[in-house]
Amino acid sequence: MRPIDPSSPVCHISYYEADAFARWSGKHLPTEMEWEVAARAGHLNDAFGIVWQWTRSAYAPYPGYRAIEGALGEYNGKFMVNQLVLRGSSLATPGGHSRVTYRNFFYPHHRWQFTGLRLADYAG
Repeated sequence: MRPIDPSSPVCHISYYEADAFARWSGKHLPTEMEWEVAARAGHLNDAFGIVWQWTRSAYAPYPGYRAIEGALGEYNGKFMVNQLVLRGSSLATPGGHSRVTYRNFFYPHHRWQFTGLRLADYAG
């Protein structure tokens, strides 16, 4: 049996477990936009290649988004209901998906070996 490395990320957790831990610690899970702003500013260590990080944002179109004329609609829209956004990437993510703008999604009550958390705190 291998010893646990306390610096390793928590993984295989549901949104509800991630949110409960964040609240217990006096922090919160970031919104999708908070995560992206921090990532673009270079404030996140290990944002990519370890675990997908839960956000508290519903997987929905960005505000102001309108499909272009003639679009057939969301190809898998019926599957997107009640899912939350995950940001970052995991060690099993294809390279093209490991970027600041990529949005992943998952049901909040499910655990996945590649889901983890990042805590956020309000400054000041």
